[in-house]
Amino acid sequence: MKESLHIIYRGGQNKDGQPGLRKIRDGALDLIFPRRCPVCGQIVMPKGALICPGCEGKLAWVRGPLCRRCGKEVADDSIEYCRDCSRRRPSFARGMALINYNETASRSMAQIKYKNRREYLDFYGSAIAERLGPQIQRLSPDLLIPVPVHPSRRRARGFNQAEELARRLSERLGIPMSADLLFRIRKTSPQKSLTPAERLQNLEHAFSSRPLPKEARRILLVDDIYTTGATMEACARALKKNGAQEVYFVTIFIGAS
Repeated sequence: MKESLHIIYRGGQNKDGQPGLRKIRDGALDLIFPRRCPVCGQIVMPKGALICPGCEGKLAWVRGPLCRRCGKEVADDSIEYCRDCSRRRPSFARGMALINYNETASRSMAQIKYKNRREYLDFYGSAIAERLGPQIQRLSPDLLIPVPVHPSRRRARGFNQAEELARRLSERLGIPMSADLLFRIRKTSPQKSLTPAERLQNLEHAFSSRPLPKEARRILLVDDIYTTGATMEACARALKKNGAQEVYFVTIFIGAS
């Protein structure tokens, strides 16, 4: 992609191809503030690991068979699409996720969002790159775009967890990332108590996109969790209105159908 596109984030290397300062900084921080496990919250041993060996097995890793559209687990290979995707054809072409969303996942994500445990995303980003990286590369996305949060929420939290995750994936996978093309322009009501149809209606017109660079036609959306797909649908629609030809997504967690 063109170097003039200053909005594009390009991984963790400097112009000479040397490792970026991020890795050096993270190593120094680890000496002062030992890394904690994203599952149990205790100091990770052995040193240098991103998760306690015993805690990795407590995560409900996504396994097949999967919905051919969103990547949720389905009962057997005869089922092509999950309940949500069979009800409507989404605007995104395909999605994938790392871990099924349950109480363990919920506690870990709450620590990231509300306790500023952004370092937990090092593990999740690394695991996505390792387990889903080959699938992502086969899709040949031109650009990673994190799902945005409303500016008021970003100010309160201090960061957008999807953007933090996308930056880590960009570094690991060598795919450019931009957080300046997709915006959340309307603060919506809480989604938890709404039906899938109500969720989509709630998010209608909540997102807006700038026209995409002509070099960016295959987009990979990045977010922390996928449930009914309403957020991804709204984002995909906004991007396709502004030049995207194919929209895919990847998330850490995925809810049951």
